[in-house]
Amino acid sequence: MQEVADGYARNYLFPKKLAIPATREALKQMEKRAEANRKMREEEKQQAQALAEKLEATEIVIRADTSEEGKLFGSVTTQDVASAIFEAHNLEVDKRKINLNEHIKTLGEYSATVKLHSQVNAQLKLRVEKK
Repeated sequence: MQEVADGYARNYLFPKKLAIPATREALKQMEKRAEANRKMREEEKQQAQALAEKLEATEIVIRADTSEEGKLFGSVTTQDVASAIFEAHNLEVDKRKINLNEHIKTLGEYSATVKLHSQVNAQLKLRVEKK
């Protein structure tokens, strides 16, 4: 709710349907919408937390082509991690939400962070194996 000059509201905001007068009914509707939005955000956060627990409980295995010394031909990218998550959990994760904590260029165990919600991050355990 914002207070503005009467002329600005009457001549610009109300005709363009950018605002409505602050009546009791309008305030009650605004409070109901705000409460519904809070509940929806809380549900989304709980779903993200459940998903984070599920992801943290498992290890994601990525198979890659390697040389004789165990070095990868290229490196593991966030797209590779997103594809491995989809294969393991049938869950699509945006590759831009995945943060590799280090460059992955050899076989071994690594970790990555996945941002599932503005307040929820999951720590993934990654294992890179030879194909």
